[in-house]
Amino acid sequence: MTQLNMTKEWDKVFPKSDNVNHSKVTFHNRYGITLAADLYEPKNIKEKLPAIAVSGPFGAVKEQCSGLYAQTMAERGFIAIAFDPSFTGESGGEPRYMASPDINTEDFQAAVDFLSVQDNVDSEKIGIIGICGWGGLALNAAAIDTRIKATVTSTMYDMSRVNSNGYFDSENSEEKRFEKRKFLNEQRTKEYKEGHYVQGGGVIDPLPEDAPFFVKDYYDYYKTARGYHKRSLNSNNGWNITGCMSFMNMPILQYSNEIRSAVLMIHGENAHSCYFSKDAFANMIKDNNYKDNKELMIIPDTVHTDLYDGGGKNAIPFDKITSFFETNLK
Repeated sequence: MTQLNMTKEWDKVFPKSDNVNHSKVTFHNRYGITLAADLYEPKNIKEKLPAIAVSGPFGAVKEQCSGLYAQTMAERGFIAIAFDPSFTGESGGEPRYMASPDINTEDFQAAVDFLSVQDNVDSEKIGIIGICGWGGLALNAAAIDTRIKATVTSTMYDMSRVNSNGYFDSENSEEKRFEKRKFLNEQRTKEYKEGHYVQGGGVIDPLPEDAPFFVKDYYDYYKTARGYHKRSLNSNNGWNITGCMSFMNMPILQYSNEIRSAVLMIHGENAHSCYFSKDAFANMIKDNNYKDNKELMIIPDTVHTDLYDGGGKNAIPFDKITSFFETNLK
């Protein structure tokens, strides 16, 4: 497997906890891509513990909010890893800055592989947390991986839906999709001819005065000291222009209503993205014989990025997340 060059210093956007042990680890997925992760463990482990794998948001790195979630869960008694998806951050995969509904779902399953064989992990007590675009991918993983006993999504995006239909489904027509496909395929020809991929740009900077609120919300996290990180695609040059193309005709969540394990979906009441969770939850429990262990939690007066880091108002319901995993990882 590929040898990764990982930073040794603490370079997270959140402070290091004195209550957990932190180390860098690697694991590989079934496509042979080596993934980089931060491992957070409670101190003085005396028995096998439940474990949680965390990733997201889409275009972020483990040094941002997924690491915050993982470290906090370790403070609460879980072994937790925050990992960089394939092709991004410190993880392997070439070419860089690509995304795939299949490979990125596999990344979560590979994290479960890794946790399942750790000496201090109870392999029957493994859960996952997916943030933003990785919320949808977490549900997709839960639908196929029966080893995942509990799933939390936070401020979820359905990346297939937003790539196919645009924001707020404003491009949901055959004509709009055709124009997008035409543009992307012309871009492919150009890039193949020139021999390199072009990044599409992360969060817009400088921020236009008339930018929509959700763009301002992203800017406030990714482009300021609050959440900026040098390896984050959203903080810098973004995905390749053609990097997310496959999401357009490979929808995720097709079998979410067959998830038997427990699911907690969390979203902010005022988040531009709240419709993703509301609709995904409705589809998940429709005709599902195992709906009693599914829950949608809407946080009042909360926007999308408030669930990245608390938004300065402790918006992330860690007590609820903890009790959910304690109940369902047993």
